[in-house]
Amino acid sequence: MEVIVKNIKGQDTSKKVTLNDGVFGVEPNDHAIYLDVKQYLAAQRQGTAKSKERSEMSGSTRKLGRQKGGGGARRGDINSPVLVGGARVFGPKPRNYDFKLNKKVKQLARRSALSYKVKEDALIVVEDFTFDAPKTKSFIELLNNLQIADKKALVVVAGADKNVYLSSRNLPKAKVAAAADLNTYGVLDAAVMVVTESAVAKIEEVLAK
Repeated sequence: MEVIVKNIKGQDTSKKVTLNDGVFGVEPNDHAIYLDVKQYLAAQRQGTAKSKERSEMSGSTRKLGRQKGGGGARRGDINSPVLVGGARVFGPKPRNYDFKLNKKVKQLARRSALSYKVKEDALIVVEDFTFDAPKTKSFIELLNNLQIADKKALVVVAGADKNVYLSSRNLPKAKVAAAADLNTYGVLDAAVMVVTESAVAKIEEVLAK
């Protein structure tokens, strides 16, 4: 599939980029997308929730009432989970929520997400660009020229570009990502993707294997 390359002024150029059908034109696999997004969100969880169990509570270990004949539930010391202010049974403990996902499944998920963007006509290819200095005004001008200032945008560049990243940092609806760091969640979360020419080649290099 051929896509016309735009410049940073939003104008069509004479150049065209041929998108690899094995990356941008596959039949989307929704289950692979679900698994990859689930893993991404699980990895973001802190997993630091913690409550005290019976052995960790401070308090007397004296048995408060007799074992039988009281008319209520049997209980031991003041730390018993059946009492108000007592310990919690099977409470949360610090843990890692991340889980393993096969590399081929992750790649299929990313190809599926990119294919959805192409089908929705939500992928724009622009010439390679950079800014002389970090300037939010320059980044806003780029979005305005591409007529996507009111949309949630993901700008993908070939490699880490500090000036472009810092220029977008104050904009809540805009994100900048390097092609190597592209993930399924980031692609789907954006309403429109802006990809530089060299970033297209980098994405195809990683996902066409």
